[in-house]
Amino acid sequence: MSWGTPVFFTLLPVTALVLMTVLILRHYRTKRLAKFMPVLSPGKNLRRDSAELSGLRNVLGILGLLLCTLSLARPQWGYTWRDIERRGLEIVFLLDTSNSMRANDIAPTRLQRAKWGVEEFVRALDGDRIGLVGFAGDAQVLCPLTLDYGAFMMHLDDVFPGIIPRGGTNMEAGLRRAMEAFDAEEGEADRVILLVSDGENHEGDLDPVLHELQRRNIRVFAIGIGDPDGSLLPLPMEDGGPYLRNRQGEVVMSRLDEATLLRITRQTNGLYIRATQQDFGIAHIIEQGLAPLKRAQLDTSRVRMMNERYQLILGLGILLLFLEGFARAPSLLMKGGDK
Repeated sequence: MSWGTPVFFTLLPVTALVLMTVLILRHYRTKRLAKFMPVLSPGKNLRRDSAELSGLRNVLGILGLLLCTLSLARPQWGYTWRDIERRGLEIVFLLDTSNSMRANDIAPTRLQRAKWGVEEFVRALDGDRIGLVGFAGDAQVLCPLTLDYGAFMMHLDDVFPGIIPRGGTNMEAGLRRAMEAFDAEEGEADRVILLVSDGENHEGDLDPVLHELQRRNIRVFAIGIGDPDGSLLPLPMEDGGPYLRNRQGEVVMSRLDEATLLRITRQTNGLYIRATQQDFGIAHIIEQGLAPLKRAQLDTSRVRMMNERYQLILGLGILLLFLEGFARAPSLLMKGGDK
């Protein structure tokens, strides 16, 4: 036997305590009535019958209420096998890991806030195949498309600025590698690339890859992360800190480039939103972007489902409470016969 919601076991002692209190108060009330109104006391045999009926009513009432409370814990025994279909989209998360993501205009850094946002996004998904691609001057598949969200999270945790050896920012390479992460043979489910970046793009030509995305009907949803006014890029002391400098020795200022991200999303029939410290934009993208898309069966698994038996416990409890009400009838009839 197992229990679906064992937390309700905590109600049993509370119910028992309440019933004990009611019984004590009822007994105290009966003694006071017998003391101050002896003229209304019935005969010896009737008192004995009433006491027996009162005890029976108490037992039935207590057991009935306890069984009803116990049914809330959902007792289960026996099981059946069921086929569960997982329907969803195919989503590749394309994460900018270039040095500009070290900026702390969104605390603690752009990249760390992006990772937390992607984690939150994945927790809101159900049944979608997801993959992860990181890009800087080049791009790399960090997690192939999978239904194993735990494995995806492990790969996401390992992402850091510099995980892609080649520096710079090549968004064309990132989009192309994300597009290649999908299966060669197109399925029924719609395909989405979720780009998380500050939008800076230092090399590559976006036009060819955007045309290819359009041709393959792959939408790009983009989340811009950073401040349009710009931010310095802190570096660890071992990397020459405190701030990143260019080849001329000038301190680099990184700004959120929304124009590039808007261009990508508009040409691929996608959606753009700017992330803030408080809102990563997950709800908006799911409701406005992902919800209307076509989902397909991605997996079928056989699971063992426990059979719910709380109905039996609940039914027995209600029956005992029903009988407790009938146990009052003889007492009332005897009182009526004395009149």
